[in-house]
Amino acid sequence: MRKELYLLILSFLSLNFIGQNTTVGASHNKNEREPSAAHKVMLIPFESRLYMSEIDQSINAETKLTAKEIKYKFRDGLNEQLFKAFKTNKFNVVDLMEDTTKYKKDLNGIYQYLTYEFQKIPNQENYQPPKKEKEKKAIEKGQLNVESNSDARFMNAKITDAKVVPILYGKYKTDLFVFINQLDIKASGSKGPAELGEGNANRKITVHYTVYTYDAKEINSGVAEEEFAVDLNNPKKIIDKHFSKIASTIVQRVNKGLATPVK
Repeated sequence: MRKELYLLILSFLSLNFIGQNTTVGASHNKNEREPSAAHKVMLIPFESRLYMSEIDQSINAETKLTAKEIKYKFRDGLNEQLFKAFKTNKFNVVDLMEDTTKYKKDLNGIYQYLTYEFQKIPNQENYQPPKKEKEKKAIEKGQLNVESNSDARFMNAKITDAKVVPILYGKYKTDLFVFINQLDIKASGSKGPAELGEGNANRKITVHYTVYTYDAKEINSGVAEEEFAVDLNNPKKIIDKHFSKIASTIVQRVNKGLATPVK
């Protein structure tokens, strides 16, 4: 028993790595007593390198915010909207963006044990975790051809060490982990490589995410999307009006995943 406890402590210490730059976290009430709830969620923000935006120049022209300021406003804002949506649905929540000084070691440790894979976007009507695909190859006329696949894909988070999640559960009592893997904001007229026509007239927000339980099972993943007007360049309005809808979508899917466990 002592040996197992010792190994657990060593494993957790391995999560503590170099801190990251402190950002302005979501304004949650730290003194609020935690109510009793069936589940407690940890919100893990996207890594700063996984932010893809085609509208930052337009936002800068209107608000004078720098590219870095825009990115961190959206990073903080997405977690804040998720915090509110989960709270509204009676979950307890730990938001790692609430206090980046307090949580930075754990956050950087988590990132170290993550890898990302582009996988097919799962069907939310009959959710099953996406599986690693085998690349199909064939020899034609003496040349190697790799079969192309136009199915839509998303950035999925994979945990490289399954012990990380139960260790975090032991420290924070969080039994659900919502990983925001990537944030994409497309400009008007953008379209995928397989799409025809002139593209979407509106702008589009796409959030790539993955949800794990405390035993490292993936109960939901995919993308949540929301369109917004081409003339909206105020980050706070985008966050309040559109990130809030994305957050609600993710919470609904988490509730569904908890009600119908993945086989």
